[in-house]
Amino acid sequence: MFDNHCTACDKRQLIFPSQVTAMTNTDAGISVTFTCWCGAEQTMLTGKAAAAARAHALAA
Repeated sequence: MFDNHCTACDKRQLIFPSQVTAMTNTDAGISVTFTCWCGAEQTMLTGKAAAAARAHALAA
């Protein structure tokens, strides 16, 4: 489980594993695609590469 702020319904929702529709490894990190409770498809980038990019952006 993880939480997500949906760009369609503008709500912070708890996402369950059953809502995950795809996970793809990329150079930028792990792309997780899932369906929000409102029905909108959402994508989140996670993993070590994504965390390093966020940390670098915060330091800039």
